Amino acid sequence: MKTTWTMIEKTKGELKVDIEGDVWQNAQKKAFNKLAKDVQLPGFRKGKAPLDLVRKQIAEQNILIEAVESIAQEALDLGLVEHKLNPITRPELGMDAISTEKVSIKFTFEVLGEVTLGEYKNLGITKDVATVTPEEVEAKLEGLRAQFAELVLKEEGSVEHKDTAIIDFEGFKDGVAFEGGKGENFSLEIGSNTFIPGFEDALVGMKSGEEKDVTLTFPENYQAEHLAGQEVVFKVKVNEIKSKQLPALNDDFAKEVNQKDIDSLDALKAKFEKDILADKAKKAEDDYNNALLTRVVESSTLEVPAVLVDDETQTMLEDFANRLQQQGFSLKQYTEITGQTEDDLRAQMRIDAEGKVKVRLVLDAVAKAENITVTHEEIDNEYKTIAETYQMDLERVKQLAPEGTIAYDLRLRKAYDLIRESNQ
Repeated sequence: MKTTWTMIEKTKGELKVDIEGDVWQNAQKKAFNKLAKDVQLPGFRKGKAPLDLVRKQIAEQNILIEAVESIAQEALDLGLVEHKLNPITRPELGMDAISTEKVSIKFTFEVLGEVTLGEYKNLGITKDVATVTPEEVEAKLEGLRAQFAELVLKEEGSVEHKDTAIIDFEGFKDGVAFEGGKGENFSLEIGSNTFIPGFEDALVGMKSGEEKDVTLTFPENYQAEHLAGQEVVFKVKVNEIKSKQLPALNDDFAKEVNQKDIDSLDALKAKFEKDILADKAKKAEDDYNNALLTRVVESSTLEVPAVLVDDETQTMLEDFANRLQQQGFSLKQYTEITGQTEDDLRAQMRIDAEGKVKVRLVLDAVAKAENITVTHEEIDNEYKTIAETYQMDLERVKQLAPEGTIAYDLRLRKAYDLIRESNQ
């Protein structure tokens, strides 16, 4: 067998295998013998008829096709070894020429493109130091006060921003009421952006009992197509106005929020300071990791196989759908609510998917450049960690996660650790 490998696209190639001589003749003999077993001739038991009579019943083309199918895997394996190839898609079998003397078969598949590494050590990137200001603690306290605020009836005055107006409303298009545009005693916080732009602003200054016609235009991208971009009139009546009354910021408030082991305002402030610091420290860590990986990827040259991006996008979409399901929603319901299609979501996720694939390819290249290996002990420890983390049976984890996958993930993790350690 003679094999040749040719790249036909950035990450797609063609492995051609020419087969002739004894190898091809033996393949045809095996093919004939296999097909002959199924030939039934009058006067003879199945598979016992003379071969010269059987041969007349089997088309030569069928023998050749069967011979190709019988030898294809051997030819593929030989080509993969000789050219050190690792397909990332299922090889597609084709033929250039076939006869009793010779056959030229070809396999088309995608492979990982070559990665040319740039800088990945001593990158000079620094991690931000997390700090907390008194203003940030106060802002968190004010946010908590707002959650515990009470709505108090506003006896005098008019609607202001952050007030809650209790309203009746009905929408009309060309003088005709439209579906879904009516409400009674609807509680609307001014500034919440619950309604289309302009509606809430139009209520500012209105008094209890006042009525008003509000002319507005629906956004062009509004999900109800019959209203998108259309001018409408809302007839609005303000029944009541309520304002928020914030609780006093003292020890009693700190106890009321029912935080564990919090019995004073000072203790609550200390907890918030600790929480904010932890959040900032995590963000600083995430930003640092992302900066390192971004620098390494951007300094490298690589071709990203589209099939890997497709697979990663599908995985991200399925993960998203599973998270929605845990919250009691389906992907279909989500797309209906947001006015997006599944293709829209795929397009959005594909950007992040491509970034993830690039990171994996570059880290894999670093692992190869640094001759990073993974031991059986490390793989076993990783299995145990996964089992303990998810409280699963160890053997079940091994069934769900092949050893090769675990080893690959560990190699990438080691490659990133090397990048990070060299930068410290």
